[in-house]
Amino acid sequence: MRGHLEFVPRTWDRLHSSFWFLPSVMAISAMATAILLILLDSLEAAWLGWIDEWTYAFGPESARAILSAIAGSMITVAGVTFSMTMLTLQLASSQFGPRMLRNFMRDRGNQLVLGTFLSTFVYCPLVLASVRGSGDSYFVPVIAVTFGMILAVASLATLIYFIHHIATSIRIETILAKLAVEARKTAERVFPEHGHTSVPFPGKPMAEALPPAFDDDSRSVVASVGGYIQSINLDRLRRVASDNDLVVRVETRVGDFVPGSGSLVVSFPYGRVSDAVADDLSNAFSFGQERTPDHDIEFSLRRIVEIAQRALSPGVNDPTTALYCLDRLGEVLGILAGRHFPSGQIWDQDMKLRVVFDPVTFAELACSTFAAIARYGNRDADVVGRLLDVMERCSRSAPASDREKIMRLREAIRAGIAASDFEDVIKATQPARS
Repeated sequence: MRGHLEFVPRTWDRLHSSFWFLPSVMAISAMATAILLILLDSLEAAWLGWIDEWTYAFGPESARAILSAIAGSMITVAGVTFSMTMLTLQLASSQFGPRMLRNFMRDRGNQLVLGTFLSTFVYCPLVLASVRGSGDSYFVPVIAVTFGMILAVASLATLIYFIHHIATSIRIETILAKLAVEARKTAERVFPEHGHTSVPFPGKPMAEALPPAFDDDSRSVVASVGGYIQSINLDRLRRVASDNDLVVRVETRVGDFVPGSGSLVVSFPYGRVSDAVADDLSNAFSFGQERTPDHDIEFSLRRIVEIAQRALSPGVNDPTTALYCLDRLGEVLGILAGRHFPSGQIWDQDMKLRVVFDPVTFAELACSTFAAIARYGNRDADVVGRLLDVMERCSRSAPASDREKIMRLREAIRAGIAASDFEDVIKATQPARS
């Protein structure tokens, strides 16, 4: 049952990211509305007698002409809107990177505009088909026709909104603001302000914490399908490990690509890991065809870094955009600097080690982010100056160990060392892996 509950948010996220879902729902709603209004028009209740006065204004010929004109214009406008949206997606992909397409496809404004035009188009032919007769014997769904005219006016207002929205959405300031908001939400989701309570005391190094016979008496749980890991449910891993008295070592991180039959976790001891338990452990991992920012803080930062790198490339040469990116990165990293980062060990209430994983540290996130921009902008005085300032501000709230590593990279950037030498500094920020 729990697996089905966890499947629902992932399915909803896929639907939310698709460009067809909301327009399809709106079109179906328009069809249902048309049927209901036609039925309402066909009623001969006394309280609907006032409709007869409007029938003279909407005769069969005029009703058909109005609905045909609305339907024809709406499908034309929907085609133009779709073309403009595709052009915007192409522009965003080439200028800001293909990773930005997801944001534009998730944009509720674009989905709402296309859905409004399609709904109006679908509504009008259905009502048009209900207009019957001519001369003195005819049926005109006056309420439905009137509502169609209201939809036409709403579609015109939507078109005006779309022109403004599409021009605003491709501005770099707007894009970076949205990316920063998503990154802050990811930071709150992955590193909540009140921290994690799963480690009751400081963890030992992984090699010392694991049982001595771990490698000799353990079972590897592999992935049934390949893809990028979009989330890892550590609480579920802890529950399964506690229920079966296991020690589980996570072999991957969120954002890693795992091929089919690639190792996800290694569980100790071997004899307690049945096929059912292995399935429970593998169900704690959510896969997808691409990385998503929902639980992947590295990817959230990487999308902003990619825009800065493109702006600093010789073909674009737009250092001002890189400065905007640094401001937003400093905002997100400043929030992360004050958050609690897990130690990589999860213990149960009986003080028994249950799950170990490769933790991400603030210094690792910050240094990899800053070094990626420094490789491209180390020859631009404005970029280097802003980069050094952002690094200093972010390090103020960081723990002492992380601050030392960030300042070491800062001094290397200030000294103007070769970009290739940044790797040695970054490696020093990463925790030792078993």
